Amino acid sequence: MRVLLIEDDTVLGAAIRDQIVADGHGADWVTRLDAAGDALATVSYDLILLDLMLPDGRGITFLKALRTRGDVTPVIILTALDQVSDRIEGLNAGADDYLVKPFDLAELSARIRSVARRYSGNPNPLVVIGPLEVDLAARSVYRDGKPVQLTAREWVLFETFLQRPGQLLTKGQLEESLYSFNNEVESNTIEVHVSRLRKKLGQTIISTERGLGYRLGSP
Repeated sequence: MRVLLIEDDTVLGAAIRDQIVADGHGADWVTRLDAAGDALATVSYDLILLDLMLPDGRGITFLKALRTRGDVTPVIILTALDQVSDRIEGLNAGADDYLVKPFDLAELSARIRSVARRYSGNPNPLVVIGPLEVDLAARSVYRDGKPVQLTAREWVLFETFLQRPGQLLTKGQLEESLYSFNNEVESNTIEVHVSRLRKKLGQTIISTERGLGYRLGSP
């Protein structure tokens, strides 16, 4: 999952970014709303973490503008504003969740997983695909009842497919799920990881549509 973090507190921002990466997601961190707008214009994000008080404006105004133009990217507000009226304003503006600072990073991880499941069409964290049993919350996979060990990147790639069941995903979309701006993308990275997933989960778990991309299951 690719996450855009909009937070001007450098200490908190670094901690949140590190937590997102440790959870196996890609993270792009900006400290201003204008930089956030530039990022959204070039990258398709799965989730936005939004502070409400930024140096160049209010996060609420930014969120309302997103929703007005039809952008449905999930948004979790992260703010020190803890009044009920603030929460109501944030949710009415189009936020999917509202987390008050200071918060535990483990709780943030849980909120991110919850919102991701909601938008992927899998509100239940348990998913069954043929011989595979997947627990999205625990990030565990069983094949024919036996645990399968996936690396962090393998899990992120597999989760990207799970979030878009039946959809054809291009190589570029899959690369975005794995990396943030400052990471180099090797030309054969997706092919290598898809091959490893097939070996661990089954050869038919991911199909290739030559010249187009990949799909979870058979085309």
